[in-house]
Amino acid sequence: MNLFDIMGPVMVGPSSSHTAGAVKIGYVARKLIGQPIVSARINLYGSFLATGKGHGTHFAIVAGLLGMQTDDVRIPHSMEIAKEQGMEVSFGRADLEDGHPNSAELELLGAEGRRLTIVGESIGGSLINIAKIDGLDANFSGEYPTLIVHNQDTPGHVAAVTNMLAQKSVNIAAMQLYRARRGGNAVMVIECDQEVPKESIDWLSGLDGIEKVTYYSLL
Repeated sequence: MNLFDIMGPVMVGPSSSHTAGAVKIGYVARKLIGQPIVSARINLYGSFLATGKGHGTHFAIVAGLLGMQTDDVRIPHSMEIAKEQGMEVSFGRADLEDGHPNSAELELLGAEGRRLTIVGESIGGSLINIAKIDGLDANFSGEYPTLIVHNQDTPGHVAAVTNMLAQKSVNIAAMQLYRARRGGNAVMVIECDQEVPKESIDWLSGLDGIEKVTYYSLL
């Protein structure tokens, strides 16, 4: 047990799960899309949907999408700031199968045309889990630099990625593999102890059979 476990996070808002966790979901989503967000459809599920307005979940997620951290005093004004910055925001109900009670599905459009859909879960104490990216399982915390590689389920891709990380002296903290079906779409989720160099991400993106590379940086 550490001091954080006893005291909880430094934050603006009434709830570590409904407010601080919601900010972090938005913040991670902003980092993942990698460009200013012009449109955000935020679909809420479970307790987020039922009690989110009273706990500030709506403006907390938007604050994260704007790049705010959990202790930012501007969080309660995020809706106005989003409007000023030209971000179109709408809310709805998420249709999730067996979703965590504190879940949000974010459908995002970036200024350069990139689209991203994530499902984020606030699991308590401001800790989060990014459960899905673009419909495929992900399950990472946002506490580490994280490499998400969408690829065809054919031999050699896992070896290519792990060999590249070893050559760049990037240690793997955790690694998960998922696939929709044998020979279909697959995803690698790799949490790292060090940042992955941009040139390595660009190299991965150009490999045959790699469909998309998404990177979450702590920088």
